Amino acid sequence: MAARNLGAAGHPMTEPGIAPYGSWVSPFPIERLTEGVVFIGEVRGAGGVRWWLEGRPEEQGRQVLVRRDPDGTLTRLTPEGFNARTRVHEYGGAATLVAGDLVVVSDFTTGRLHRVTAPGELVPVTPEGAWRFADMVHDVERGRLYAVREDHEPDAVAAHGEWVNDLVTIDLATGDVDVIASGADFYAAPRLSPDGRTLAWLEWHHPNMPWDGTELKVAVVGEGGDLGPSITVAGSPGDWISQPRWSPDGILHFVAEPDGWMNLFRFHDGRIEPIAPMAVEFGSPDWLFGSAEYGFLPDGGILAVGRSDGRDRLYRIAPDGSWTILDLPYTEILSISIDGDLAVLRAVSPWEPAAVVELSLATGELSVLRRATPFIADRADVSAPRHIEFPTTGGRTAFGNYYAPHNRRFRAPDGELPPLIVTSHGGPTSAAFSGWATGIQLFTSRGYAVLDVDYGGSTGYGREYRRALEGQWGIVDVDDCVAGAEWLVGQRLADPARLAIRGGSASGFTTLAALAFRRTFGAGTTYFGIGDLRAFVKDTHKFESRYLERLVGPWPETEQRYLDRSPSLHADRIVAPVLVEQGAEDRVVPPSEAERIVDALWERRVPHAYLLFPGEDHGFRGRDAIIRSFGAELSFYGQVFGFTPADEIEPIEIRFLDELRGRSRD
Repeated sequence: MAARNLGAAGHPMTEPGIAPYGSWVSPFPIERLTEGVVFIGEVRGAGGVRWWLEGRPEEQGRQVLVRRDPDGTLTRLTPEGFNARTRVHEYGGAATLVAGDLVVVSDFTTGRLHRVTAPGELVPVTPEGAWRFADMVHDVERGRLYAVREDHEPDAVAAHGEWVNDLVTIDLATGDVDVIASGADFYAAPRLSPDGRTLAWLEWHHPNMPWDGTELKVAVVGEGGDLGPSITVAGSPGDWISQPRWSPDGILHFVAEPDGWMNLFRFHDGRIEPIAPMAVEFGSPDWLFGSAEYGFLPDGGILAVGRSDGRDRLYRIAPDGSWTILDLPYTEILSISIDGDLAVLRAVSPWEPAAVVELSLATGELSVLRRATPFIADRADVSAPRHIEFPTTGGRTAFGNYYAPHNRRFRAPDGELPPLIVTSHGGPTSAAFSGWATGIQLFTSRGYAVLDVDYGGSTGYGREYRRALEGQWGIVDVDDCVAGAEWLVGQRLADPARLAIRGGSASGFTTLAALAFRRTFGAGTTYFGIGDLRAFVKDTHKFESRYLERLVGPWPETEQRYLDRSPSLHADRIVAPVLVEQGAEDRVVPPSEAERIVDALWERRVPHAYLLFPGEDHGFRGRDAIIRSFGAELSFYGQVFGFTPADEIEPIEIRFLDELRGRSRD
């Protein structure tokens, strides 16, 4: 009889069965990616009421605005079929406004703003036209909204050669929209002072992304909502300013990095004053509007999310600048809203998925108001991330989160090393995620090791580390992914013959570049990845249209760099099988990019498979696409590395794979 022991929940279980890595029966079915799942964002709280957005895969990824009353009642505020998103900068964010009884939402389809007059009932606020709005703030006294507007009207585009971004005011009674600040290429974060007399905002110009350099402006607001002359409070084309916010007593705060770390500052009596300086990042890249990573406490202190060592921590900063770290189980905290002595957070731990969490600042008690999924894994089934550092090129050190293959019901045969999947974040200016990620657990529980790389250029490690990617995209990121895989091989934590790399968007480019210019990986999966850097320069949206000038070099002066680093132009160097997955409606990385890659692989008879998902854009949101794309990966790795997944999944056809095997035998 097999020996028995007790699982984490005290239940008897047999000794683990023996099965090859990659073929384990997982306790997590693929359906866990979408079953009962919502994607939570824009969390807010006031007067005991809570609001947030839920992205729902079962509704083709539409975002729904939800209200939770003090008695726990949940109410859907936006109607069926309505998608509360904005496409300003394509990535959006801050698509809703809740200010007392005023609730305003953006319609993803038309771009118009609507007022929610009752649950499921909408009244248009802005007129019809090719306009998009984001980042609204309510001016109660004047009956207006301030917002960022992106103008796609043909006349405006023809006059400027691209979409036009302005700061506007919107009359809530008439819907009239008036431009109050223009001339900059981009605007963000309009914030009205508590007395209604002063407006602060951020602006910046091509070729900058916001983390390259922004300016914090302020101006006096006139009776009609117009602005007087503006002054620059902080920032420059070379200094990153983020998240301006007024304290209740009318002092302007913001996040900046003059000393190399994104720390808190305030503008007081004409001077900029640091608040609790430390080697911690209190701001993250402004890919989305509406970041809220700090808030003001009733005692005049600040509650702020600080990131270091690959994880978030919650800091309570006293009015005198002293601080403490609150003892919480969460490693990813994505927003803060203060309501009296309660803080409302969107938080994630390594063992539990994202949730709307209420924190008592008096007692430290935590209450979960809404989970992203009803499924909570037994900790004994979870592979927790281990933050690692490893040597890489140029004497540098890179970082990542390592997940060991783990399934308490199975172990591999003695002496077998696991297949490794190396992944990395998008952006490329972002950071590896340390909280619960269902996709990673689906891999580890089936017998894969996973390394999520924070390559040079990632945020969370200070300005110097972030700027390591300037002029080096396609080199430093690839070097660090390769170095991480080779370091794990050297530690006997991965099988050198079964190394794969995967990624989406910018990480998809890193994936393709690693396959084209290195020989470390035996397979790769790219989701809406960039293959031809020249095409990205010529055929992408305004927000990122000059991004590569800093990551690669000025265009067209450094055209040869673009040619040298574009993996689809060097498909003759790719020998490992490639899985390409793409959304048909993607405007950030259009389907033409995927088709260039596939055409190049076909011409060179490189083994590959291509899946195009109708109705999906930059990041899959619908249930069918999410389930099918992951199942395709399992089928792909199983065929390439020679093991059979335990799941009942639809196999994919990998063209030319038999030819590759024949060449290998020869």
